[in-house]
Amino acid sequence: MKLGYFTLTDNPPMYGTGRKNPSRLLGEVMAQCLHAEEIGLNSVWVPEHHFGLFGVLPSAPVFLANLAARTKRVKLGPATVLLPVQHPLRVAEEFALLDLLSDGRAQLSVGRGYDAREYDAFGVDFAQSHEIFFEGLDIIKEAWSNDVSSYQGVHYQFPEVEVLPRPVQQPYPPIYVACFSEPTLRHAARAGFDVIFAPFAAAMMFGSLQNAVQEFKRESEAAGHVGRKVMCSYFVNVTFDERETLETKERLLYYFHGILPAFPADRATAPQHIRYFVDIVERMRSMTTNDLGERSIITGSPDDCIKVLKDCEAAGIEEVILYFGFGGWSHPDTMTSMERVAKEILPYFD
Repeated sequence: MKLGYFTLTDNPPMYGTGRKNPSRLLGEVMAQCLHAEEIGLNSVWVPEHHFGLFGVLPSAPVFLANLAARTKRVKLGPATVLLPVQHPLRVAEEFALLDLLSDGRAQLSVGRGYDAREYDAFGVDFAQSHEIFFEGLDIIKEAWSNDVSSYQGVHYQFPEVEVLPRPVQQPYPPIYVACFSEPTLRHAARAGFDVIFAPFAAAMMFGSLQNAVQEFKRESEAAGHVGRKVMCSYFVNVTFDERETLETKERLLYYFHGILPAFPADRATAPQHIRYFVDIVERMRSMTTNDLGERSIITGSPDDCIKVLKDCEAAGIEEVILYFGFGGWSHPDTMTSMERVAKEILPYFD
């Protein structure tokens, strides 16, 4: 199993005086991405968030193109592209170009998001995000699979077009679908896409991460798609005493409380396909540090952290992407956390 670097550049208004200067924060994230290659991590994943409502990075491919020119080995992916607010042909073009510029290191992860305010600003109907999302996925796959493609759907229609340049990776770069709900998992499996889980969401859907992986594999193979890949993301901090562990969990609670306004919280007004987020919000609001176990975070001694990751590996996870700098942690503390993983954890994995 491989390990990667992951960030959402969380910097929401709820952090108050703890918010960072966005330009400085992005500079720190770039330094962390470069360090990820230096210490031997397999990949880096950076977000797409708009208008400072959650994070501060509005364009993953622009950031990753700069990173591609400054690295040689590490794989490059978004976490994730907010697909319904962008034309899928544009996404196909941008990530094919990133694949070319990086000599075949691009990966694509797509999701629907959860913050209706981002949809409103771009004039996209949040209630239709489910249907728009899956049409967009089909378009990207078709554009990368064929010399020319056309589409006549409910939300997108266009005549024959040729997406250039072609991706370096054949037939196309890996496409991961961010799965927070059972319908999304089943659609991704039947359509032949790879998936990425948050372990707490996988446990809410299927009881455990292992069960979620098994269900995805079964559904994929039943549809004729053998060998589909599963990743998951985790908050992480290797600690050496109980005080550090408690501080890490308190930092994660600070993160959860900071991002709550980005999620739908009213079951009566939330679109049906997104109502599961209301359950997530209710759970986050009532959490204490005692509730933050291995379904939420990897922390504790090196042995404790290795055990959780080995359990992921045994469940069928092929890569875990690690969120080091959550909850407004300082850049030096984030780099220290990365160094601890490099020294204490990475030698036990590919």
